[in-house]
Amino acid sequence: MDGNGPDTTGGGHEERHGDRVAARLVAETASGGLDLPLPGGGATWARWERLRDLAREDLSLARLAEGHADAVAILADLDGPAPEPGDVWGVWAAHPPGATLTARGSGGRWRLYGTKPFCSGAHVCTHALVSAELEDGRRALFAAGTAGAEPLADTWASAGMEASDTLTVRFDGVAAEPVGGPGDYLDRPGFHHGGAGVAACWYGGALAVARPLADRAGPEGAGPHVLSAYGAVDRDLYSAESVLRRAAREIDDHPLDAARGAVLAARVRAVVAEACAGVLRRTGEALGAGPLAGDPAYARATADLAVYVRQHHADRDLAALGALAAQTRGDGDDH
Repeated sequence: MDGNGPDTTGGGHEERHGDRVAARLVAETASGGLDLPLPGGGATWARWERLRDLAREDLSLARLAEGHADAVAILADLDGPAPEPGDVWGVWAAHPPGATLTARGSGGRWRLYGTKPFCSGAHVCTHALVSAELEDGRRALFAAGTAGAEPLADTWASAGMEASDTLTVRFDGVAAEPVGGPGDYLDRPGFHHGGAGVAACWYGGALAVARPLADRAGPEGAGPHVLSAYGAVDRDLYSAESVLRRAAREIDDHPLDAARGAVLAARVRAVVAEACAGVLRRTGEALGAGPLAGDPAYARATADLAVYVRQHHADRDLAALGALAAQTRGDGDDH
């Protein structure tokens, strides 16, 4: 990030790396480096290329950049407040069991109460789009400044994606502004476009994981085991990029078609997640323990990708894809 490679001096290593990631994110937003084309506007692939390249550099950085860029797109979709120069936004919209964030309104003013898990950029984000439950049980999206929110220490156990600063955050009466109406966040086509964009980050992370294997396969005399592994990895990466490029074209061609966007995003995420799983497995098998022990960049890349790609929920998401694909069969969707 600073051109000198990762810090490998021991204690505080990850904290220092996280600080560098946060500083880079702030610099990118301030310089306009994250002023990306909006999904569906005719340059979706250019948007995803930028996310891919950031992910190839550092997956935690890409996770934070993707959150900021997604927030900007959501605010544009739902006529929310325009981000100010220097703002760093996140999208904190996870709803796992056991944690509840509620929104209470009075006199046209809203405040948030409770806890929200999986808040990436918990310390660096100046603002966040936060989903919360209303009194009637529906969910709505709110824009909130993060100055009054409290990130809770020790709420992220994994070494993977540690530099993304993903923590549980407590809200105790934090002022918030509604963005759209209840359900609007999920109902818009852009929700699915954003989900497909996450897969571009996974793809960039897989490119980083594959790099040492590509280097090993390059010199003349690489053994058949290494070449076979790299052949499979090359196949998987080619498949991932191909489906992302096609998806970007389809999104640009049909930006307002939510049904098409839903099945498209499910397909993209399934293909790219499978490719990532293959890259992780085959690079690990071909390279052995040496790079994991001696190459900090590779070790971090593998740990980060293994965690980040778990946003794809395996058979559960494949079942959802099956249902969507069955619904669209016969509607002119011939793949």
